[in-house]
Amino acid sequence: MKGKFVAGGAVIAAALAYMIYAGVTQSAVYFVTPSELRAAPVVGKAYRLGGLVQPGSLRWEPRSLDLSFALSDGKATVPVRHKGTPPDLFGESRGAVVEGSWTADGYFKASLILAKHSEEYKAPHDGGTTLGKDLIRTLQGEGRQ
Repeated sequence: MKGKFVAGGAVIAAALAYMIYAGVTQSAVYFVTPSELRAAPVVGKAYRLGGLVQPGSLRWEPRSLDLSFALSDGKATVPVRHKGTPPDLFGESRGAVVEGSWTADGYFKASLILAKHSEEYKAPHDGGTTLGKDLIRTLQGEGRQ
């Protein structure tokens, strides 16, 4: 009797382990650079591609929502197409990460665009401008009549 419970538990554990393994391998999205993708593209495989948007490559048609651009890592460039509006921080010479797949037609079809922002904080200018001085004077109550 005890052997049946052990065998049944082993079968359930093996089935659960297989389901977890199959789920992870099917939903895995690999992060690649344009150089890595160009070296060995697999049509239809899900990728997360990161790089800089090449200056002069950005084209967006507001009526059809067709967005195309090129991502580069400085060594290789990958053409990207997306259907939809770009994120607010998205632009030329800025970092971006796109999720999607490589097509047989030789471009990356993006289903999601993540615009990267700079992680570097720059403090505002030192108030040496006329606008800054006027703002400070107004806040201090000077110049009121």
